[in-house]
Amino acid sequence: MPPTMRQQRSWLVEEDEEAADRQTASLAGVAVTLLLLAVGLFLVHELHAKAVIEDCLMAGRIHCDWLVQGHL
Repeated sequence: MPPTMRQQRSWLVEEDEEAADRQTASLAGVAVTLLLLAVGLFLVHELHAKAVIEDCLMAGRIHCDWLVQGHL
């Protein structure tokens, strides 16, 4: 009985599976990188807003929250 095509070319199937695994890992890496970038940008924005309020309060002013509520 002759071997089937799949048995003759099993290395092709393994290469396809490895390529799919690499692609999945790469996409997961890109997703994690984008998530970290978004979190980092959010933190930078929040820290900047807090610094503006702190500078305003340290200058002895009152009603410093208007700086952050729409004027940044």
